[in-house]
Amino acid sequence: MSSYRKKCSSNIAARIFDRQIRTPPPSTTVHYARRFYENLVPSYTLYEVECPDHSFRKFTDDGQYLISFSRNYQDLIVYRPRWLSFSCKDEDCDKHDLPSKAKRFESFFTQLYSVSLASCNERICKDFFLYMEGNQFGLFATSTAQIHDAPAVGGAIQGVPSIEKITFILLRLEDGVILDDKVFYNDFVNLTHNMGVFLYDDLLAIVSLRYQIIHILQIRDSGNLVDVRAIGEFCREDDQLFLNSNAQGMAFSDKNKQHQLPGGHIENNVHQGQPNPGSSFLSGIKQRLLSFIFQSIWNEERDDNLRIQTLRKKFYFHFQDYADLIIWKVQFLDRHHLLIKFGSVDGGPQVSRNADHHPAFVAVYNMDTTEIVSFYQNSADELYLLFEQFCDHFHATSRNSMHMNFISSHSNNVHALEQLRSIKDKASSSSQFVKKMLASLPFSCQSQSPSPYFDQSLFRFDDKLISATDRHRQSTDHPIKFILRRHPYSLKFKIKPGPEGGSMDGRAKNISSFIFHPILPLALSVQQTLFLHPSVVNIHFRR
Repeated sequence: MSSYRKKCSSNIAARIFDRQIRTPPPSTTVHYARRFYENLVPSYTLYEVECPDHSFRKFTDDGQYLISFSRNYQDLIVYRPRWLSFSCKDEDCDKHDLPSKAKRFESFFTQLYSVSLASCNERICKDFFLYMEGNQFGLFATSTAQIHDAPAVGGAIQGVPSIEKITFILLRLEDGVILDDKVFYNDFVNLTHNMGVFLYDDLLAIVSLRYQIIHILQIRDSGNLVDVRAIGEFCREDDQLFLNSNAQGMAFSDKNKQHQLPGGHIENNVHQGQPNPGSSFLSGIKQRLLSFIFQSIWNEERDDNLRIQTLRKKFYFHFQDYADLIIWKVQFLDRHHLLIKFGSVDGGPQVSRNADHHPAFVAVYNMDTTEIVSFYQNSADELYLLFEQFCDHFHATSRNSMHMNFISSHSNNVHALEQLRSIKDKASSSSQFVKKMLASLPFSCQSQSPSPYFDQSLFRFDDKLISATDRHRQSTDHPIKFILRRHPYSLKFKIKPGPEGGSMDGRAKNISSFIFHPILPLALSVQQTLFLHPSVVNIHFRR
C-alpha cells in the first residue's frame, strides 16, 4: 500500500485512478483535489518575454482577468489569460524548443480593452485594486500629487499629508464600463497595498486619515456606490441632528440673556446654530473608546478607594495619551464589527515604516450598537494568543470568494505554525516579537495570493524570497525552489526572476514581483530596477 501511495504522488494518471476508487474523509475533498498541483507545476520558463511596457498588478481572485496599467498610470489595460497552443510536426514535441511566435506575451494573454481612468494631473494608484468576485466589479483609485506640509484646517489632523483629489472608480471588468465613482477632496487615504480600504461582501470601508472618519459604503448590484454611514465625529445617524438642535437651543438661551446684560453688551459665540468650531468636544468614536477604557478599569476593582487609585494610575494619568490617539487602519471582521487600529500621528503607517516600534492599540467596534467591544495594546499576550490560534478569523473574506478560503496560516496549517513558533523561540525579546506579529493587524484587504503553490501543506519555499503576500522583494540571481512537503520531498519547480544569465549589472538594485494565477500552473515574474529601465518579464508555465 505504501508503494502504491508513493506511485500516486509521482504519477498524475495514478492520482486520477485513485480518485475513482477511493473516497476522501469528510470535509477534505478540496484538500485532496489540491494535491493534484503536486504534479501540475509551472516547470518551464520563458525568459525576457516580448510584452507591452505596462505595470502588471495582479490576477483577479477567480483568475478571469490580468490587471495592468500603462507606464504613465493614466490607463487601465485588462487581459484575459489563455493557454499556450502551437503546432508541432514531430512525434515528441517536448524535446523541441518552442517556436518564436509562441514565446510572445500575446500567446498567453488576450487584451480585452484599454480604458482611461486618470486625467492629466492625476495618476492611477498602482498598488491599489480590489475585486468583487460575485459581480466581477473592480475598484480602482486615482489621485493628484501628495502635499506633505499641508496646513491642518477644518478639523484635519496635524502631521497627516493631504491629497487635493482622490477618486475611487467602480468598473465592470467584463466590458470596461465605468459604473460609479466616489471623490474625496483635500483628504488622505492610505492606498498602498489597499491599506486604507477594505471590501467585505458588498460593504466598503474607506479610512480618511486626515479627518479621522471611517466611511462605510455599499456596492449595489446595479454598480452604484451608496453611502451607508460615516463613523468618526459622529457614530449614529442622528448624532449631528441632536448636536445641531442642542446648539440652536443654546443660541436661543444666550440670545435671551443678551437682553438682560447691562450696557447692551452682546456675547454670542454660536454662528448660524452650528457647534462652535473651537469646541473641545471629542469625536464620537473617541468618546466611545474612552468610556470603554474607563468602564474596564472601573470593573477591575470592587473597593471604591482602590477604584479611585487605579483610575488615577491607569486612566487619568494616561488620559491625554488616549485622547490623542488617531485611527490608522480598519478592517471588517463581519458585517457588523470593525477591527480598528489606533496610534499616535508619528507612528502612522503613512509616516513610519517601523510602526511596530510605536505604541498602538486595537479595538473591536460594533457598528450597530456603536460600542467598543474590546480593546488591546499591540503588546498584549492575550491578543497574540487570539492571533495565533484564530488567525483565519482576522482574514475576513467575502462569502462569494471561494478561492481565498485556502490561504495557509498558522491557525490552519501545522507547517506555518511550526515556522511561527520557531521564529518566536529565536526572538531575543518576547514583547518585541509580539509587537512585530501584531503590527500586521488589521490585515490589508486582498493582499494575499490564493495560488495553490503557496499552500504550505503542498510545497516548501523560502518565504524571505517569495510568499503569498503581495509585496515587492529584493531580487536574487539564484532561482527560488519549490519542494514537495510529502514523499518523495523532491524539487518540483523553480522560479527565477530577471534574465536567464543573471543581472548584467551587479551594482543595480533590482526589485521583483511575482504574479501567480490562482488556479492554473501559470505565473509572471517581473524584475525592475530603481531607474526607468524597461521591466524584465518571465512567464512560468507547465508545458
